[in-house]
Amino acid sequence: MPPRIVGFSGNFSSPSRTRALVDLAVSRAARRFGCAAASYEIADLQPSLGQAQSADQLDALPRAILDTILSADALVMGTPVYKGSFTGLFKHLIDLIDPAALAGKPVLLTATGGGDRHALVIEHQLRPLFGFFEAASLPTGVYAGGADFRNGQPASDALLTRLDRAVEQFAPWLSQDQAAASSAA
Repeated sequence: MPPRIVGFSGNFSSPSRTRALVDLAVSRAARRFGCAAASYEIADLQPSLGQAQSADQLDALPRAILDTILSADALVMGTPVYKGSFTGLFKHLIDLIDPAALAGKPVLLTATGGGDRHALVIEHQLRPLFGFFEAASLPTGVYAGGADFRNGQPASDALLTRLDRAVEQFAPWLSQDQAAASSAA
């Protein structure tokens, strides 16, 4: 069975630049490492997510999506930047996750915003959040500002180069040699 990579976009709107960035990261990782892939967004969990006080209170489809996220071999998590941080419902979803559920799981952190002044959201907001869970946040996070997109899709050379560098950092977890060693153990 190939490794599974799952992406999640914490954006409210659809289509969104955040979802486009997450989807591109997931597709590049899936192609590079031969992974099965899926992507989801906040809208896929509504209205149940906003009403749930625990994961058990999610409706069947949102709960299945959360279970898919938690059982993935690797994650790409993305959020738009609002007022210098991640979205509230993105954080609410994270709040429903058991603290041990992401331990050791590789996570590519991504974010989008209108301009470069939000670029540190990955280091100041997302990395500490996933550090709490002891997730293995990849060293390279990927932030994309408005100028990095054309027609709603990631397009700047600098962004795509950074994204490829980040995707390559999944290698210790997703390379076929690593997957074969894990299944033999």
